[in-house]
This record gives sequence, structure tokens and C-alpha cells, in this order.
Amino acid sequence: MLDVTVIEDPEAAAVSLDPIRARLLAELAAGPASATMLAGKVGLPRQKVNYHLKALERHGLVELDGERRKGNVTERVMRATAASYVISPLALAAVQPDPDRFRDQLSARWLLALGARLVRDVGSLITGATKAHQRLATYALDGEVRFASAADRAAFIQELTAGVSALIRKYDAGDAEEGRDHRIVVAVHPTLKEQPLPVPELDQ
Repeated sequence: MLDVTVIEDPEAAAVSLDPIRARLLAELAAGPASATMLAGKVGLPRQKVNYHLKALERHGLVELDGERRKGNVTERVMRATAASYVISPLALAAVQPDPDRFRDQLSARWLLALGARLVRDVGSLITGATKAHQRLATYALDGEVRFASAADRAAFIQELTAGVSALIRKYDAGDAEEGRDHRIVVAVHPTLKEQPLPVPELDQ
């Protein structure tokens, strides 16, 4: 099972956003289960659970883990293909954010557009690397800082911009024929207080 995978197909995205199917995905991410086992957990008839599992399986969100005999019936035990899923902006390709439309380093919406492009690009790179059975070279840095004042925050951003810009100038080899372009995204935003994830309510 992958830790996280990106959903690029619009139909797969729609399937995953259905409350019942999202709940089933969450249950299967915790461990393999049959339709009968899931029916008891989510409070739905086994036939209805099986219908939703087939939809998830068609779009590669769940897969067969094995089969087991229960009386005269052979049950299919399913598992999630990933522990978590991210929907790529490619699923809404016609209206996906385009950070090149405008550039405003102090705009939260521009930051959001950059984040969406990051999800789209890295998701596509992962898909390509997986098909080619190759490793993908990436790097990420995540941290938190508490600023004593708005002035300190502004000074931090100024130094951060100067430092990263200096590194880009130092290592950018625009004339290297064998080189490969890399995108650098640096973001600063207020920390969001974590809240428990809602559990979808299921219609009987």
C-alpha cells in the first residue's frame, strides 16, 4: 500500500468524493476487509457495500487482497491502494489554477495556485516514475516559526528571499545541455490549528 497517491482522473475523483465510498476507503486504509465485514462497520447492507466497492475497484482506488471461503460463499477481501489520496487539479483541468496568470508574492490566492500546481506536477511525476519503475528525486522542507511581530516576519521573508535567490544564482546552469530544470517553491503562511476530521454520515 502506498502512503499517498494522487487522483488525476475526473471520474475517479467523483467516485472518491461520494460520502459512502470515502468512508469505505477510510475503513480499507485501516486494513483489508470483505463487503460483509464492512457492512457491519458502516451500517449498510452487504449488497450495497459490494456495489460501492466495485465502483472503487474500477477506478483503482481499492484492489483485491485475497479470497476466503465462508460457508458456500467465496468472499473477496479488498484493500485500499493507498493510505491517503489527493485529488489533482488535473481532475478539473478546464478550471485548474494557473499561477502564471498573475504574480503576487503576498497574495494567499496566488500561494494556493502555486500549491495546486505543486500537487498537479508532483502527482504527474509520481505517475510517470511509477510506470517507468524509476525513483523520483525530490526534496521538501517543513517547519514552523513563531514571529514576535509583523516586522520580524517581514525581515524573515526579506532574508529568506535574498538567501534563496542567491542560491539560485549560484547553482543555475542555464547552458548545461545535460542539466534538468527544477522548480523551487517556498511558502510562508500562518499555522492552522489541527481539527479532527469529520466522519461522513451515510444514508441507509
